[in-house]
Amino acid sequence: MVECSKSQSEKPVLVFHRPKSENSKISSDDNKIRLADFILKNTKQIVGEWEAFGRALATGDIHLTPLALRDHIYELLAFIVRDIQSPQTYSEQVKKSHGGKEKSSIPTAAETHAALRLAGGFNIDQMVSEYRALRASVIKLWSKANPVMNSTDILDLTRFNESIDQELAESVSHYTQKVNYSKDLFLGILSHDLATPLNVISMSSQLMLNIGAINKKQPLDERQTMLVTQIHESTSRITKIVTDLLDVTRARFGSGLPVTRAIMDMGFVSRQLVDEMRAAHPTRTILLGVTGDLSGEWDKARIGQVFSNLIGNAIQYSFKDSSIDVVVNGNSEEAILSVHNMGIPIPPNKLISIFDALSRAVTDEGDHPGAINLGLGLYITNDIVASHGGTISVTSSEEEGTTFTVKFPRAV
Repeated sequence: MVECSKSQSEKPVLVFHRPKSENSKISSDDNKIRLADFILKNTKQIVGEWEAFGRALATGDIHLTPLALRDHIYELLAFIVRDIQSPQTYSEQVKKSHGGKEKSSIPTAAETHAALRLAGGFNIDQMVSEYRALRASVIKLWSKANPVMNSTDILDLTRFNESIDQELAESVSHYTQKVNYSKDLFLGILSHDLATPLNVISMSSQLMLNIGAINKKQPLDERQTMLVTQIHESTSRITKIVTDLLDVTRARFGSGLPVTRAIMDMGFVSRQLVDEMRAAHPTRTILLGVTGDLSGEWDKARIGQVFSNLIGNAIQYSFKDSSIDVVVNGNSEEAILSVHNMGIPIPPNKLISIFDALSRAVTDEGDHPGAINLGLGLYITNDIVASHGGTISVTSSEEEGTTFTVKFPRAV
């Protein structure tokens, strides 16, 4: 059994308790020592090399005290010793090597170390290099003390590498989660803070247009009207992007998009959204087919987002002289929406990640001319559909075109 305690000087020390029946000597060579015992006996030297390596990495904005550089090295070594000494079957070894070891609800020393290194300014490459240095340091020191190794030593070395790999995986995973959380938090705060000034700009530009229209004594001239109109339209586009970013942030935080169900007619929403898209794109042909019973309990505003995103995506990536075909059909179990367009097909390797955040249906020939979105629409659409218990799929080929199909179940 391994414990990590502190002496009167507050310096952590490793304490190893071996059952009396267990003998640490594994050969007739009295100078030979098992790896776990070697780590315990040489903890001070191992920690010293760890601290020296950490100090060499701590450049630029990284200013850590010796205690901070050491942070959880004692706990990490304690885990290694405990893991090496614990019994392990072959199936358990395979499970561990595949990352299948059960996760504890309590943060591990490796996870805490990752959080502290992130807070201390270390990037992920520097943190990974610490584990590489720890591995090399222990193996170097132990090999020097044991120049001739037997099968038991090889087993100990294998278990040691397994332990290092597990701690490394935990640190990398936790570091990445913390970074992603920070990014999402920043994105959410930025989007939220931008919403208010954008609303002010939008309302002000609209007010200027209204006043200019009714002020007969000093109306806006043609150029002024054009500039104010551009301000209003540009603000509306930015507001849409900010709204999408807020939705993405909610989804990535794990809570999902908020959905408020109420009795609604999806056929009515489809006609309303298609009319809006026709008005926004007067040069494009958008056809709508509505059949079956389309009443049900869904979130009307979110369903509108799905229609808007899919039709907008079809307009953006279709041939200018082709039509956009929207079909909505209701049966006893679900409402089915399909949006079809003819255009350059989506490459098969892009179909896999097309619903990921910040992913766009970029073809091998490059972006569609005029493409300006951030690739958030399909990600948000996918999350809205999932929040309703539905499914979304896409097919794309040069002969058949591209079709997005969404199924909304009547009951979840």
